[in-house]
Amino acid sequence: MSDDLFADLGLHTSFCRTVAKLGFKQPSEIQSAAIPEILAGRDVLAIAQTGTGKTAAFGLPLLQQIIAAKKGRAKPRCPRSLILAPTRELALQIHEELSKLCAGSNLYLACVIGGVNQNPQVKKLRAGVDVLIAAPGRLLDLMNQGHITLDETTFLVLDECDRLLDMGFIPDVRRIVSAMPKQRQSLLFSATMPKDIVRFANEVLHKPARIDVSPKDITVAKIEQYAVMVANAQKRAALETLLRDEQMQRAIIFTRTKHGANKVCRQLNSSGFVAEVIHGNKTQAARQRALQNFKHGDAWILVATDIAARGIDIDDVSHVINYELPHEPESYVHRIGRTGRAGATGTAWALIDPAEKSRLRAIERLTKKKLQSLQLDITKIEENAVATESPSKRASRPDGDNKPRRRNAKANTQKHPQQQRPSRGRATQARKRPPPKPNNEHNDNSGPSTSMRVEAQDSAQQETSKKRQGNPGKHRNKPNNQRRHVAKGKSAGAKDSVQDNDQGGQRPPRRRRRTVA
Repeated sequence: MSDDLFADLGLHTSFCRTVAKLGFKQPSEIQSAAIPEILAGRDVLAIAQTGTGKTAAFGLPLLQQIIAAKKGRAKPRCPRSLILAPTRELALQIHEELSKLCAGSNLYLACVIGGVNQNPQVKKLRAGVDVLIAAPGRLLDLMNQGHITLDETTFLVLDECDRLLDMGFIPDVRRIVSAMPKQRQSLLFSATMPKDIVRFANEVLHKPARIDVSPKDITVAKIEQYAVMVANAQKRAALETLLRDEQMQRAIIFTRTKHGANKVCRQLNSSGFVAEVIHGNKTQAARQRALQNFKHGDAWILVATDIAARGIDIDDVSHVINYELPHEPESYVHRIGRTGRAGATGTAWALIDPAEKSRLRAIERLTKKKLQSLQLDITKIEENAVATESPSKRASRPDGDNKPRRRNAKANTQKHPQQQRPSRGRATQARKRPPPKPNNEHNDNSGPSTSMRVEAQDSAQQETSKKRQGNPGKHRNKPNNQRRHVAKGKSAGAKDSVQDNDQGGQRPPRRRRRTVA
């Protein structure tokens, strides 16, 4: 077919030639329905699955309207149109596709996302931008810093709006929309339409044209879906068995958590596979490098969280593997939508632990389709698990005992008593210090009366205070001449004998701890 089909939709001849060069022979269903409405200047509320050509559906008429209304370059910091995307990867992908569509024109595009230095983005905004593709977080930061004003932005596109809702960006989007003029054209595209999206659409859109091209089957009919019942302990071996399938070309493996994605990628690389990982904790440079390696074939396995389940368009993905089922059944639909794109066939496998059966039933209720059961040989899986185990864990001892060795603290202390480090605390030394030997002459119970003992203690305390007042610096360097406690029941003579015994060297001197500046 020629480019007349796109011309019938109202597109300019230059754009028809551009889409013909890019390989588009005929418009998709969403493009045929949305392009005339957008060119007519109406707000649009469109419901379509991912991978159906939504970017070209709003990109082509948007670029044509900007060219028609353009009079010179845009004002600094005032973009003419704004496209909001939920993730950085989707924003970069939209920027790349729109750059191809407007090749040869004098339109200026910019992409504003987090995770990278903002100075190059600010420099482009100061020069004037016609189309701004942004993630909500970085856009609000630049607005607060005064680098962007939306007073003259007359076109607004919200792509993957249900994903914006799931990620909690709707309050940020409301703040962004409130900064735009009321006289604007707004387009809202979503894969699903929950009640919150309907309520939000009523706030943003004005008498929109509702377009629903979602099929009766929520999932693509050409995607074969299988469920593999396997325990969590055997999922690694089952995954490696599935990856060795003869029809495997390029696969995306989804996990629920970022830690789980790192773990699966590490295990696959240690087993000889070539895998990359992408999730929210990775830097933007690392995420872009992983996607580029996967697209160019340097790595044929991509381990990801749900961050890659929306809008990432990668060709020739033959298989999608759900290592763990998601919490929301809708996320499963978007996960398997990474394969079978643009009319191609695909395969989706789900590794299901018995504890995940409730999530499986929720997915089957949503898709109205029962997943086919796939049986794997458990014995082979266990053998593979033993084979892939690290040699350090499988190494056995000469005596045949495979239990891990534990260090015997008692045996070590008996064999090497000199290795024990003595405690240097003063309280510990005081407890370990041997008590002074009692004198036999004063060790009887027949002592002076209570009043005489009190008088002896008072006189001893007075003598000690007089000595301290007379020589304030005398006792600082002599730890043996410090306080002496006299027990009750001992006379003053007994006190003198104790002091004599201490001066005789039976009581070890107290060491002063040195302080290091």
